[in-house]
Amino acid sequence: MGYYDKQDPSEHSKQKGNRGKYFLPGIVALSLGVLLLVVAFPGLTGRVMPDRSERQAVEQRPNQPESGGTAAEIRNVSVNVTSGVTEAVDNVAEAVVGVINLQNASFWNDTEAETDEEGEAGTGSGVIYKKENGKAYVVTNYHVIEGATQVELSLIDGTRVPAEVLGEDPLTDLAVLSMTDEMVTKVADFGNSDTVRTGEPVIAIGNPLGLQFSGSVTQGIISGTDRSIPVDVNRDGTPDWHADVMQTDAAINPGNSGGALINIQGKVIGINSMKIAQSAVEGIGLAIPVNSAIPIIHDLEQYGQVKRPYFGVSIGSLSDVSSYHWQQTLKLPKDVRAGVYITGVAPGSPAAKAGLQEYDVIVDLDGDQIRDVIELRKHLYNEKQVGDDMTVTFYRGKDQNSTTVNLTEDTTGE
Repeated sequence: MGYYDKQDPSEHSKQKGNRGKYFLPGIVALSLGVLLLVVAFPGLTGRVMPDRSERQAVEQRPNQPESGGTAAEIRNVSVNVTSGVTEAVDNVAEAVVGVINLQNASFWNDTEAETDEEGEAGTGSGVIYKKENGKAYVVTNYHVIEGATQVELSLIDGTRVPAEVLGEDPLTDLAVLSMTDEMVTKVADFGNSDTVRTGEPVIAIGNPLGLQFSGSVTQGIISGTDRSIPVDVNRDGTPDWHADVMQTDAAINPGNSGGALINIQGKVIGINSMKIAQSAVEGIGLAIPVNSAIPIIHDLEQYGQVKRPYFGVSIGSLSDVSSYHWQQTLKLPKDVRAGVYITGVAPGSPAAKAGLQEYDVIVDLDGDQIRDVIELRKHLYNEKQVGDDMTVTFYRGKDQNSTTVNLTEDTTGE
């Protein structure tokens, strides 16, 4: 009696002392003690055993570590991210289109007859800036549509529509197109590029590497606001113009040309135009400031060309000829080291009426020193308007002279 198993009582009788004799009463006493503690301190039950709801919570918690550490809770979270950048892009994205340059290509077919077919010669980007009288107007780069026999526009949803070239200007690398406005959902707003500051965040939107990456967005800052880049319009290796541009480190790749450079308010502050592509240069993108582009856009839209003052001379920079000809051909004084020499004067032109002749060397316009062709063109095109008078200081041989030229509307020459 008094044992928990059915072993031989003789084995337990061999225990020393009276330990076995008091085993059962001790268990009973311990149980009564625990019961008294539970009754006296009911809060201890939460530490001894969790209730049913706690047990269910433990059972439903995944990946509970056996060591007692904290388990990582895995959840799928959907976040609606809205920022100044996303809002700016939303304001403009639908107004940026792809521009496809189509040109005729001749080839021999199976019947050995030469045929012409129209194919893609290149792609770029454009910005819809106005809707009016059933038409939408798009600004892009001249080099994007150069040589095109037909131009198409690709909208944000991939729809392609024909476009008409209203005007183009190689000097500023700008062109204006028009299309029907039936599918146009948004028009971009122009900002003020004169107030742009170095370090200001900007966003470039366009179609890099063709239409397969249409509507691509890159972000950066304005790296410089007053950059002057030489432009070789006729590709003869000699710059014909210096374009005033903004510099940005926002990625601008082939196909981005003609796209929008916008500020954080979603306003277009520049037309992406060029990228310096050299192995040692990275992150230098260039855009035409919109304040410089607006008067060009207006003229191209209204007249099909830029209405620049007409001078009527063919010219070259003095620095492009050897110093031998400075004295032997042009017969200049030795202290004349820079200027623009005249290689031809158009009959009946403002220059001809003012008495200018071949081999005259222009050194000053309206009191501004002229050292080369680019400086003459910048003064003529940026400072003067049709109908203005312009004072020309020049050398004819060793004699310095001055004359006044009345600039006309004809734009067939300088």
